[in-house]
Amino acid sequence: MSAVEVSHLSFSYDGQNDVIKDVSFEIPKGSYTTIVGHNGSGKSTIAKLLIGLLKAKSGEIKILGNTLNEENVYSLRNHVGIVFQNPDNQFIGSTVADDIAFGLENHCVPQEQMQAIIEDVAARVNMSDFLDSEPTKLSGGQKQRVAIAGILAIAPDIIIFDESTSMLDPQGKASINEQIQKLHDERNITILSITHDMEEVAQSEYVIVLKDGKVEMQGTPKQIFEHKGKLKEMKLELPFALSFSEKLKNEGIFKDSYCTLDEVVNELCQLRSTN
Repeated sequence: MSAVEVSHLSFSYDGQNDVIKDVSFEIPKGSYTTIVGHNGSGKSTIAKLLIGLLKAKSGEIKILGNTLNEENVYSLRNHVGIVFQNPDNQFIGSTVADDIAFGLENHCVPQEQMQAIIEDVAARVNMSDFLDSEPTKLSGGQKQRVAIAGILAIAPDIIIFDESTSMLDPQGKASINEQIQKLHDERNITILSITHDMEEVAQSEYVIVLKDGKVEMQGTPKQIFEHKGKLKEMKLELPFALSFSEKLKNEGIFKDSYCTLDEVVNELCQLRSTN
């Protein structure tokens, strides 16, 4: 079963000019998919359509096999969590623990079970030492980890990250990308990340490229990165690992090119062990 199926989806903010134009794609259950595109390509609009914050002009969205509509939008949201670009917009509680508890209270989780869940999800995102802290006084990366913990507490099948690293410094960005990868690898949660970070795109399993509200390309990261001309035209840079490994390949050092730094490091280690 697909986690998400989108068929011939169109949307307009003003009722005349479509910003999403006949978009179709599928996201397999348990997969890690990224949606990438330049500003104004429709990435964040797609995220809002998927959770029912916006209503499509035409087309169909299925979440775990169920067609999204006005009658079931709230029940389907129990299966889908979203982490927004600005975590400050998601904070409700006066402490980290209170904020995580908010979602549990909305889902009528018994009080006696809450503390164990709060401690568990805080530990998973390395925020156990901050449960009594005020969310607004945390760093950007810490705030996003709290937002992720709040989503994890309600145990969704699908988590959407809507440009959740775009406001972070490189260290914070790397930390959250690592957390996203860990969620996918260890929990088998379906991940959909709306991003412009090509390093994150490289670590995903499948990529959907949007341009002017349409699907321009879709495929594995390696398949997408083969279209260097198109990506350059769309002002999407190749990840550092790929550019670096292609230079080494051209010099005869590598036999292949690689999308992620882990792959580059593994290849360098193998070369060192054979020399």
